[in-house]
Amino acid sequence: MTPREQLQSQPELRTQRSFPSFSHVGAKPRNALEKVLSIFADIRAGEGLTTLLLTLNVFLLLAGYYLLKTARESLILSEGGAQVKSYSSALQAMLLLVVVPAYGWVASKVERVRLVTGVILFFALHLVLFYLAGQQGAREGVVFFVWVGIFNVFVISQVWAFANDLFTESQGKRLFPFIGLGSSLGAWLGAQAAGQIVKGSDPYFLMLLGAGVLLVCAALVYAVDRLESARADKVWTAAAEKPLGASGGFQMVLGDTYLRWIAVLMVLLNIVNSSGEYLLGNLVVDAAKAATANAANPAVAMKQYIGAFYGEFFGWVNLAGAILQAFFVSRLFRFMGVRGALFILPVIALMSYSILALVPLLSVVRVAKTFENATDYSIQNTARQALFLPTSREAKYKAKAAIDTFFMRSGDVLQAGIVYLGSEVLKLSTTEFAWINVALTGVWLWVVSRIAAEHRRRAF
Repeated sequence: MTPREQLQSQPELRTQRSFPSFSHVGAKPRNALEKVLSIFADIRAGEGLTTLLLTLNVFLLLAGYYLLKTARESLILSEGGAQVKSYSSALQAMLLLVVVPAYGWVASKVERVRLVTGVILFFALHLVLFYLAGQQGAREGVVFFVWVGIFNVFVISQVWAFANDLFTESQGKRLFPFIGLGSSLGAWLGAQAAGQIVKGSDPYFLMLLGAGVLLVCAALVYAVDRLESARADKVWTAAAEKPLGASGGFQMVLGDTYLRWIAVLMVLLNIVNSSGEYLLGNLVVDAAKAATANAANPAVAMKQYIGAFYGEFFGWVNLAGAILQAFFVSRLFRFMGVRGALFILPVIALMSYSILALVPLLSVVRVAKTFENATDYSIQNTARQALFLPTSREAKYKAKAAIDTFFMRSGDVLQAGIVYLGSEVLKLSTTEFAWINVALTGVWLWVVSRIAAEHRRRAF
């Protein structure tokens, strides 16, 4: 074990109280910022500014993603390529087989701040090129659709890898819940802002705006790196300035039991969640047909019904996710730890799909899916990021990139195959699909137990 890894695994003093603010015996005095932030998480002296900047970074990345997602939908639908959605995940997975090894090669050549800022600037440059091509009349909807699918998992993964590298395991358990709040708020406010901005502009302006957001994110990463390097000890700083080892991301995942189980978790999580969205969609369509059967223009009325449903549904999901992230995640981590938090979402999913299988009513499923998705975006996302705290620096960047991109998209591909086989070949009903998800959730719980066992062996 290197000196850095020994330092990373050292435990901290436990907090003595958790509301209205966190504190611990022997703590240095906190400044005004840290006192305010400690209402939401156990933030200690010297950690406030770094935590706030990382939270702002994640907030901007998610807000920028929703700007680009809005531009993506506008282009793909207006250019007549909506069918690309059915195979885009497969195309993204194939491209990631090339992108991930290329990223691993670059990561072995440069220090961490150049790596992370370089990845962000790389995607920002693409947005400028997309903007210029669009202004010249290029039909880029399909290419941009696939590009956004790679961008949103890759860049966000790298910022979380950077946070994993900055903090010790103890710090990460305390600080990640607050950083995750930036993700929840960014998704919520970014979606709201994108809807307003696009009314007075074209999708190409959103690309240019997204590039500007990425430039700010790159500057924030650089600022955080300088801030932490200035206050860290020599061992920590020297390790941060070294390039990563030569091992590739896929090689690390396949060669490490712990990382393999995390990859399997990512695949299962995506299959179950995407299948759940498919089932919810079927119930919404059936309800829309029944509600608009006697309308003057059923087709228009049906679109309005579905749009209104999902607008309200996403609003409640994002609001519930933000509340969970702000007030509950840090406390759950304190009392249950990362391992305990991993079990929360599959237990909720098991109840949701069992209810759907027994009582396939839209009103019931809507509530269940709201809690499931809100938990996924808050508790599950934070726990998943924290799983990499006890891993090596190479795993934090390379293996995490492979898992968060290729294995995530592979789950989407497998889910599409399950839906096609079940709906087109086997002609399964909604109830039968729900029972499949119940079975998959059982497997998911077993995988989480394997991860928890491996995590216990390498964490304190």
